Amino acid sequence: MEAAKENLLMTIESYRQEMIKLGVASGFNSPETIKISQMLDQLIIKYQQMQVQLLH
Repeated sequence: MEAAKENLLMTIESYRQEMIKLGVASGFNSPETIKISQMLDQLIIKYQQMQVQLLH
């Protein structure tokens, strides 16, 4: 579980950096930036769910 969590954190950081780059280049309201933001939201939710599972 720990390796999966670490992998997910790395993926989240990668998407975060990509979202910032796209936001600066295309605008923070561009469809591409919004799509990456939504994908990032889903990854963060998944990470939070993993955290809750560890507490139970």
